Amino acid sequence: MAALGAPLALLTLGLMVVIVLGVLLISTAGLFPGTPLFFVFAYTVCAQVPTDPADVLPSLAVGAVGAAFAWIVTMSGWAVRRAAADRSAALFKELPRHPRMNPAAYRDKLVWRSIGQMLVGVLVAGGLAILVGIGHPYWAVVSVVAVLPPPGARHSTARAFHRVFGTVAGVLLTALILLPGPPVWVLILTIGIGQFGAEILIGRHYGAALLFITPLALSVSHLASPAPVSELLVDRVVETALGGAVALVVVLVSRAALARAARHSAPPAPSV
Repeated sequence: MAALGAPLALLTLGLMVVIVLGVLLISTAGLFPGTPLFFVFAYTVCAQVPTDPADVLPSLAVGAVGAAFAWIVTMSGWAVRRAAADRSAALFKELPRHPRMNPAAYRDKLVWRSIGQMLVGVLVAGGLAILVGIGHPYWAVVSVVAVLPPPGARHSTARAFHRVFGTVAGVLLTALILLPGPPVWVLILTIGIGQFGAEILIGRHYGAALLFITPLALSVSHLASPAPVSELLVDRVVETALGGAVALVVVLVSRAALARAARHSAPPAPSV
């Protein structure tokens, strides 16, 4: 898409395809997280960066090498477990031995309901961000996907508030780092610390994890495409609030619709 200089309509169509296929893949293979957050993030970031067609294959090669290195680091735990054998079993978490596959996920109404919610949410949030003219409309799209629950999960509003308030706190922290104009090594160090903190906290408290995710994302963005820091910070807050608000509306409407459907399907109370 980036190499073709695809128009907005084609970029939007590609985003919809990524969401549909991403949710189906995650639901079938039992991947974590349960939403296509990383697929959407990768697509929206890469598709909007002007790219020379000659750079497509080298870029894909760099991505493949990076993914292979990440896999090797991840699987290093297998080597550590093999070396420790049974002498330190208490130090290791028990791992599932069988993949949690669901080949019939494509027939699940909950999966398609989740896809529909995400499609509506990203189209509304992305459209509003473009109409308002904010600098990074894909941040609003990513916020919607990050906030909406995966198929079958409870429709909670807490995640939207965690996303907004965690991002605001993370932006304030990022301002302390970026406004002084740090050298590149400070940005790289911030990215490393942000990655570590995000991995440690993401499964425990989403709002706290955003204290690390936000400096990580903004440092990467600033390192790749230097821009006025104040604009970068304001865009992040506004886009996240917009995406979180749209996701919150989708959650509330979906919750009300499910409650109404449950009332209609319930058997009538016996007359006295």
